[in-house]
Amino acid sequence: MTVTQEPATRPKPKKPLWQRPWMVPLGFVVVVFLVYSLPPYLGLDVAQSRVPPPPGLGWYYPMLVAHIGFASIAMVTCALQIWPWLRQKHPVAHRRIGRIYVFGGVLPAGVAAVIIASAAPVGPVAAVSNTMFALLWLLFTAQGYRAARARRFGDHRRWMIRSFALTMSIITNRIWAPIWGMVLAPQLQTTFGGSEAALGFAIAGISTWIGWVLPLLIAQFWLDRGKGRKRTRTPAAQ
Repeated sequence: MTVTQEPATRPKPKKPLWQRPWMVPLGFVVVVFLVYSLPPYLGLDVAQSRVPPPPGLGWYYPMLVAHIGFASIAMVTCALQIWPWLRQKHPVAHRRIGRIYVFGGVLPAGVAAVIIASAAPVGPVAAVSNTMFALLWLLFTAQGYRAARARRFGDHRRWMIRSFALTMSIITNRIWAPIWGMVLAPQLQTTFGGSEAALGFAIAGISTWIGWVLPLLIAQFWLDRGKGRKRTRTPAAQ
């Protein structure tokens, strides 16, 4: 009697780089953003700050520099964390970089953001937005870390995708500001009564809200879309 052997299961082939078109552009955008954003703060010169410190608050500038420095760490480590090759081939490095992302990036940067949000000279609407952003950033990241510690890796992935969206929204916030500046500037003498301060507050408020809410909604839509595909496949598999 001839015994036929089942063919060996072949390992899933690794996707080439061109099938992950977001990797290289993401890394490029992060590098360009940091090269543009960090130099004014490396010399610790208050006069070079792009955000003028409020008068009488000596603690504001050091806290701002701390926030920018730790947020830069969060952005770099976050980009590395979503790199599939690193996760699959070097899981130990993935875990260690993840701890740096949480404790050396998001945690100190988020706490500093909460502290400076109410004192930032960008108006009350932007202050509320920045506070909510920082609190949700801390919450999502903490939930992702707790899920990983509990080995609930599905939940860990979902929470960290939300955390990733907020981390990278720091970039989109800078994009929206000049756009809304061009849109609202012609209304300076009408809607804003000639007040450049009111115009600046409006631009900052709209930009900060859209800057993090829109990426978070896109991330949540992507997560929910994945659930929908699973529900669609389930009846056919039964």
